[in-house]
Amino acid sequence: MLVHVPPPLEIRDPVHGAIAVDRQEAAVIDHSFVQRLRGIRQLGFSHLPFPGATHSRYAHSLGAMHLAGRAFDACFRGDGFPSPDRRAAFRHCVRLAALCHDLGHAPYSHAAEFAMPILRDLGVAAYAPAAIAHRLDALATHEDYTVAILTESTLSETIQAHFDFGPKHVAALVSHEVEVEDGFFMDQGVDMRGALSQLISSDLDVDRLDYLMRDSHYTGARYGEIDVHWLLSHLNPHVDGEGRVCLALDRRAIYAFDDYMVARFHMFVMVYFHQKSIAYEGLLKRAMQHPDCDYHLPADLEAYRHCDDTHLESWLRTSAIPAARAIVEHRPPKVALEIHGPAGGVDLSEGKGLLGAAGLDVMEISATGGLVGKAKAGAPDIHIIDHTPGRSPTVELIGESSRVYSRFEDACCIGRLYVPRAELDEARRLLESA
Repeated sequence: MLVHVPPPLEIRDPVHGAIAVDRQEAAVIDHSFVQRLRGIRQLGFSHLPFPGATHSRYAHSLGAMHLAGRAFDACFRGDGFPSPDRRAAFRHCVRLAALCHDLGHAPYSHAAEFAMPILRDLGVAAYAPAAIAHRLDALATHEDYTVAILTESTLSETIQAHFDFGPKHVAALVSHEVEVEDGFFMDQGVDMRGALSQLISSDLDVDRLDYLMRDSHYTGARYGEIDVHWLLSHLNPHVDGEGRVCLALDRRAIYAFDDYMVARFHMFVMVYFHQKSIAYEGLLKRAMQHPDCDYHLPADLEAYRHCDDTHLESWLRTSAIPAARAIVEHRPPKVALEIHGPAGGVDLSEGKGLLGAAGLDVMEISATGGLVGKAKAGAPDIHIIDHTPGRSPTVELIGESSRVYSRFEDACCIGRLYVPRAELDEARRLLESA
């Protein structure tokens, strides 16, 4: 008797082509918390200097899920890890983690994250208490919301109903602070969590790979054009000294890795730190920190589900706060002074004091970014494996093999002083005469 198996679904994507999705994954994709991401622009205010950059966090999340599947298949293509009976579960888990890694983003993505409640008020039961004790009274992050949505909303029920693992296992690949005690990630005596989590968050993760390609495509900036196929096809598993499976890259791909890292750095400097989008972010912060502001990002998840770009824009359009009016009427402040330098080495105090003393409405905004990300506590390292013919394979840390780590080890800071357009000429005159 023939059993009809429904074909996988396909989602057309301008970056990756056809993205295959099975019926189990479709149930998660169709959930309202995932669909919410359709209403959040990937690059916040960057569609103003880059008119094509109207793509959403939803499209990015689908792309990251697609690359997670490709990366998993490439890394674990041979015998060894994982064992055949665990392979499907691990592959589904890492794809769901990539799909859901941005669920917690606020309206306008990172631009409104400063308006989140403190972590204590959000409350995330999935975290190990000791891991978050030091930041309970600090502002929650979009990752905190993501973990809460995965483990405490109705999305958790959907995941539980369709897969042989739970929402906490997915959340554990998003955040190292999530506590998992059931041994799900153990396979053949080694811990798979390290490698799977590195595919979601590391210096070589599917999040970065997708957003560089996607943001480059939609902004028209070519800095993000990288050789994703070469990078993924040279991934390998490696068991470190602590019995954790972690990612390793074949040395043949080290130059593609260097190119990818430099591309990411240049996208930060030329796109993500663009002076106009940063100016609008500054206005949004002013508006939401104004004494008359009545817009807040709720700790309640059901209320948060309705918070997207349109939700925030509706408030901005009805607000009488000057900074809100400037956003709505497209009147961003202009750059009076810009200084580039190492993190901690850009001092705008003299210029800011000069302009402030003259009665000008000056706004200081500094943006800092580095090529090498800060490793999360307890996270395994990425390694380089050298399979040179005629020699025994060697393994070393990727920072010891990549030239860009030492060349770009210092973060770059761009400090800017902004003033209203009407005050720009006066501000520049004062700065030039100082």
